[in-house]
Amino acid sequence: MKKATFLPYLIWMIMFIVIPLILVLFYAFTVSTPEGYKLSLDNFKRFFEPVYLKVILRSLGLALVSTLICLVLGYPVAMIMAGNTFSRRDVLMLLFVVPMWMNFLLRTYAWLAILERNGILNIALSWLKLPSVNILYTNAAVVLGMVYNFLPFMVLPIYSVLRKIDKGVIEAAHDLGANPVGVFTKVILPLSVPGIVSGVTMVFMPALTTFIISRLLGGGQFTLIGNLIEQQFLVVGDWGFGSAISVIMIVFILLSMGIMSFFEDADKEKTLW
Repeated sequence: MKKATFLPYLIWMIMFIVIPLILVLFYAFTVSTPEGYKLSLDNFKRFFEPVYLKVILRSLGLALVSTLICLVLGYPVAMIMAGNTFSRRDVLMLLFVVPMWMNFLLRTYAWLAILERNGILNIALSWLKLPSVNILYTNAAVVLGMVYNFLPFMVLPIYSVLRKIDKGVIEAAHDLGANPVGVFTKVILPLSVPGIVSGVTMVFMPALTTFIISRLLGGGQFTLIGNLIEQQFLVVGDWGFGSAISVIMIVFILLSMGIMSFFEDADKEKTLW
């Protein structure tokens, strides 16, 4: 009976996870010749050309900046929501969740109307007698779009962990003479590391591989790794190179998750000691 229950999930995973991964690996490690496909590392060698290295470095830079901003903004919000004295928790939670009900593309398009030269932002600045700004089609606009779209993925995991912290531990720290800064650095922050790790992972990964945000808010002037993969499959038709980039990104993401998991485990050991 248990095997029959598990069978649909097994079929689903084979069709939509295993088979696509096998195809990606096949195209990544082969090249087409008149005689057929043959094993080759040419697709991977091409990735390390200077023009493509610049793309990955730009993607990493924007993803890291976006993740850091989300962490700086999201952690205090999560702490406020998790506090016992905050009475509008449900309202604030709703403000984070409701935009996620809308289509990702529509949310990003909305920022075009806000940031364009005669957009809502510049109209508001003109009413306040302040100089207009022109950040559309710049790195700043791309980062802003990433932060807006991915901030809930930072706030919610941290909030979930903070809510589970035993209040008795915090009260005990106060009773033992710890000041608010000491309670935060010695108790709350170490215990919230799992939420931080989850939030950073959930923001960094999509920020690194996004292509819609950079295409719309960057105006196509900034090619990121996601745009490069999309172009190889949909425009150029070079499935081998596109698959090779995808494999490299998979390896990079797995390494990032492993590093984050290592620091999480190390921090847990320190907390236990």
